[in-house]
Amino acid sequence: MKTITKSLLLFLLFVPIFMFGQNTLTGTVTEQSTAISLPGVNVVIKNTSTGTATDFDGNYEIKVNIGDVLVFSYVGYKNIEITYSGQDSLNVQLDEDAAQLDEIVVIGYGTTTKKDATGSVEAITSEDFTKGNIVTPENLLSGRVAGVSITTSGAPGSGSQIKIRGGSSINASNDPLIIIDGLPIDNNSVKGSRGVLASINPNDIDSFSVLKDASATAIYGSRAANGVIIIVTKKGKSTFSATYDTQYSFGELIDRVDVFSGNAFRQLITSQPVNGTTLDESLLGTANTNWQDEIFRNTLSSQHNISIQGSFFKALPARFSFGVTNQEGAVLTSEFERRNLGLALNPKFFDDHLKVNLNANLSFEDNRFGDSGQIGAALRYDPTQPVYDSTSPFDGFYQHRNGNLVSNGTTNPVASLLQTNNIGDSNRMYGNLNFDYKFHFFPELSAVLNIGYDETEAKEIQSTSYNVPTNDPVKGNTLRRFEKRTNKLLDGYLTYNKTFDAVRTEIMAGYSYQKFTFNGNDTGNLRDPLSFTNAYADPDVVLIGFFGRANLTFRDKYFLTLTYRRDGTSRFSKENQWGDFPAAALAWNLGDENFLQDSKTISSLKLRAGFGITGQQAVNEKDIFLNRYRGGNANSQYQFNNAAIQSLIVSEINPDLKWEETATIEFGIDYGLFDERLSGSLNVFQKNSTDLLFTAAVADGSNFSNSIIQNIGELQIQGIEFSINADVVKQENFTVDFNFNATFLDREIKKLALGQDVRTGGISGGTGNNIQILREGFSPNSFSVFKQLYDTAGKPIEGAYADLNGDNVINDDDRYLKENPAADVILGFQSNINYKNLDLSFNLRANLGNYVYNNVNSSRAQYELLQDNAVLGNIPTSVLDTGFQRTSDVIISDIYIEDASFLKMDNITLGYTFKNLSHVLKSIRLWGGVQNVFTITNYSGLDPEVSVGADQGIDNVIYPRSRTILAGANFKF
Repeated sequence: MKTITKSLLLFLLFVPIFMFGQNTLTGTVTEQSTAISLPGVNVVIKNTSTGTATDFDGNYEIKVNIGDVLVFSYVGYKNIEITYSGQDSLNVQLDEDAAQLDEIVVIGYGTTTKKDATGSVEAITSEDFTKGNIVTPENLLSGRVAGVSITTSGAPGSGSQIKIRGGSSINASNDPLIIIDGLPIDNNSVKGSRGVLASINPNDIDSFSVLKDASATAIYGSRAANGVIIIVTKKGKSTFSATYDTQYSFGELIDRVDVFSGNAFRQLITSQPVNGTTLDESLLGTANTNWQDEIFRNTLSSQHNISIQGSFFKALPARFSFGVTNQEGAVLTSEFERRNLGLALNPKFFDDHLKVNLNANLSFEDNRFGDSGQIGAALRYDPTQPVYDSTSPFDGFYQHRNGNLVSNGTTNPVASLLQTNNIGDSNRMYGNLNFDYKFHFFPELSAVLNIGYDETEAKEIQSTSYNVPTNDPVKGNTLRRFEKRTNKLLDGYLTYNKTFDAVRTEIMAGYSYQKFTFNGNDTGNLRDPLSFTNAYADPDVVLIGFFGRANLTFRDKYFLTLTYRRDGTSRFSKENQWGDFPAAALAWNLGDENFLQDSKTISSLKLRAGFGITGQQAVNEKDIFLNRYRGGNANSQYQFNNAAIQSLIVSEINPDLKWEETATIEFGIDYGLFDERLSGSLNVFQKNSTDLLFTAAVADGSNFSNSIIQNIGELQIQGIEFSINADVVKQENFTVDFNFNATFLDREIKKLALGQDVRTGGISGGTGNNIQILREGFSPNSFSVFKQLYDTAGKPIEGAYADLNGDNVINDDDRYLKENPAADVILGFQSNINYKNLDLSFNLRANLGNYVYNNVNSSRAQYELLQDNAVLGNIPTSVLDTGFQRTSDVIISDIYIEDASFLKMDNITLGYTFKNLSHVLKSIRLWGGVQNVFTITNYSGLDPEVSVGADQGIDNVIYPRSRTILAGANFKF
């Protein structure tokens, strides 16, 4: 009893000491980069269970003793440990854990981690996006991913040509499959729109996953031969925040095609005979007009984006966004405007067993299309004539006149632009509703149901002035086009996850149904009483897929992935409409083996190998396997029972058409060095595409056309990809990182129908000329040209070519293959530098070994074009270097095949962030930058990067890209 009493007295003696030694600490926890308050952050005294969590505003309160170590932790952020030294308040900033955020990779019908991935998959999050004047989402990836090349026209809001590993086809599509929040979209756009991605707001995108090899893409089967790009949009969060981003850009063209000035042109006309004939000086005017300056303009563009996220009723995470983009084109009258509305709802139910994701988007795209064909007209139009003429009956514009008609069909390019109003409106609604349920009674099993919808309605109206000079008795015109595309999706799949001792399994199986519809109508000239309306509707395209995947992991070091998809399409006949697409991949986390676990150099090392088969079914005709008929010319009629019956024409048919297939084998290494300060991958791959979908000739009388789509030929693409990410400097207030990637590609046609060459690559200048060829053993679209001969002074001799086959006759048999438009090497470099609140980023791209046919010079730089009957026309000054007289004699010369290798700095951006401004306004980032900073190249044309659309290395006047000065501000609340 005495002992107990003494103990109680001793305890009561020390109670005041404990009470006075323990203090109340308060503070606020915020995110370092944005200064936004973080609710739910755990604040715990190290090595104890004593702790608390921050409230909705990020505030906390805790009892601590001097010397206690406080641990601040939050999912997705780096833990911070701080020793308490007696202060009353302590504010803490948490930094995002990039390694933790980058760990999750979105793949087909699920997710994986970088460590567990067996295929060639690259994930790019918003922190790594390419910066600058980004109007369409694909440019966020420009130069960022090995094996991915993105070429964008200079037109406002224009789409891009995207190729992953050089594509996989020759005549069919080389576009990757693009998936937005689980909804595969149609790569075909509608009239009135700039492109299928032009309606999507880049500001709403959270991440990209690029699936490159067949072991990763085969889960999408018939559409995955050209790779897959998965876009994930931003979701709602429980933490309230709001942002306002604004950006203004000022664009100026920095280069022109060199043609003769007015004074130089007058001197040329008076001194230069053409084919021995003196030119008509009386046709010269007195003006000095630079027609390129007249049709081009400096541009002003802007972007505004507002987003709000937080919880409704404390249980419904949501995000709302609104964006407006206005972009002027460098060509007069060319404009692009887009308005976006986005809503994301992401609630969870039944103790987080049911996750619901609703993504709904509306886009309103308004365009005015400036006729880019007037760029070529500006090169040719007489520089001695004025833009305006007060005596002209054509709205006051000068025109070459023969009475009230335009001579030789040439028109004033400024008038052609201003007297034409070509507008297009496109309204798009797209999104998906996704249910992800983990069974209560069977937690290893989950079910996902995904419902997607994408609908675009568009119209295009083109009207011209009544005073446009024309031979048509109907003055002016107004044309209307209406189109509608619908894309409906239903996906469902089950996933089973279970760990058996050292073996971890994930088995997934599912079903997909997707339907595409398209219809529209064209109305002829509304000012013409004989005009007509043509309604049309493509047959519905239905795709059905059964798919499955099994991931087996042994001791977290050895991985096996098996994938299978069976696809059916309505594009082909019943005998050919089903295809099977299997894939398999192995991986070994070598870095987790005992002999490397303690390595201070190698922090991670994974070996990968994969093989798979993917498909291609993107052809223009939706039903070429059916007997089809089309209406003949309106005047092609026959009489039956005193009635005029319009004729029908039988269309071509190919009931044997089937899938184009691509088999890919790949070996890869993923590495991390020096505690992941250096990381990256090395991939070696080979793709073989067989049964190529190809438009080729058929024997006369064997079909209802002399050429039809067939399965012929084989294409092989071999390549090596290398990437490295480096944290060069990683200090608290100073960081420097960079990404470098390189891709080496070799493309070769292995087989064509009957081994015959196929001429392609139509060019301007003359009629029916082709500059490219498809030939076994060579790269697709290789340039087929004559070998130019030169005099002793090194000047080309007009029309003189080498007799390569020695038969003393110069004809097509003497043409040889000189290079091709595809780059042998594609390089990308990006860097971010941060010092305290200051940030600097830039990115560069390079292509090596790509060639371009300069069709601007080959079809225009000849003296015979100075006069065409009663009209004078300008020509490029490059004619002074060659002295060529006749276009027809020189257009196939190899002198016009130019090395178009280049190095470009696409963007450089400098910003400064003001933080902790007030309780409401968390931060402001002010920034400025330059887009299209410089291009280093030996190519003599405007831009060496011309392979957009069908041109494939033929430069016949492209829409130029402006150099743009950018200024913007980001407000976070």
